[in-house]
Parts: sequence; structure tokens; C-alpha cells
Amino acid sequence: MNQTVFIELVNPFKDKVFRLAKRLLTSTEEAEDATQEVMVKLWNKKENLESYNSVEALAMTMTKNYCLDQLKSKRASNLQIVHNNFTDREPRLDKKIEDEDSLEWVEKIINQMPEQLQLLIQLRDVEQYEFEEIAKIVNMNETAIRVALSRARKKIRESMINTHLYGTK
Repeated sequence: MNQTVFIELVNPFKDKVFRLAKRLLTSTEEAEDATQEVMVKLWNKKENLESYNSVEALAMTMTKNYCLDQLKSKRASNLQIVHNNFTDREPRLDKKIEDEDSLEWVEKIINQMPEQLQLLIQLRDVEQYEFEEIAKIVNMNETAIRVALSRARKKIRESMINTHLYGTK
């Protein structure tokens, strides 16, 4: 496989690799390093890439594993998932503040969840991966992923309701 073919193969999902690394590592510099490391590993496997069903799933799995290894080596206990892809047509200031506050609450709730749930939420709800792709990346069956996500979303919803109803009864 020559360089041009390789670039055409990895370019469509290179940004997803970076976003996943950024979500897991939180630092832009570390995410850039992780992305570069994954791309180098893919380059080293370039002769065998065509044997994989999904090179993108392979890259995302490599990214997840690399980032988790980095976090373990730093003994980081919590991951920060930040959804900064949110854009809107300049809502009113009070709505903007309310939305930012809600996002902060959701982020706090997610950060209290186990790393596996954080990763599932990132892949499904932020990156919009299909369950089949997520199953390959995290090595779980689709039913277990659906159940875990359902429970995680329910916990987020209940926590948000309790937060907003606090002091109203």
C-alpha cells in the first residue's frame, strides 16, 4: 500500500480519532500525540490493513487502548468528557447560561460514572457510532452496550431532574 492510498484510507476518520483522544485525555496536546501515535501504528500495519473489516473500528480501538494506557500510567482517576461541538444561532443570554449550566451538570454526572460508561456515551451519543461499531471497539456485545447506555442515560436524567427540582417541594 503506497502513501497516497494510506492517506485516502485514514483521512475520513482521522478527526474522529483525535476527538476520541481529546475526550479521554482532555489535553489537546496529548490528543494530538495520541492521534499521531495511532496513525504511526496504522502506517506500520499498512500492508495488513486491507484484511480488517473496518480500519476505522481498528483505529478507534487503538485510540481507546492508547489513551487508557496513558491515563493508567498517570494514575488518572477520572475522565472528563466535554462536548464542545455544540453550536447554535446565538440564543438569548439567559438560555445560553442555562444550557451551559445544564451541560456542566451532565458533565459532572458523567464524570462520576465508570470509565467504560463514559466511553460508551462518548462513542454513541457524541461520535454517533452504530452499536455494531461500538461492539467491535470496546469488545462487548450489542445488547450489553444498549443496556449499559440505557441505565447511564436514566441515571443522568434522574440526576438532572433531582438537581432542577431541588428546593421546589
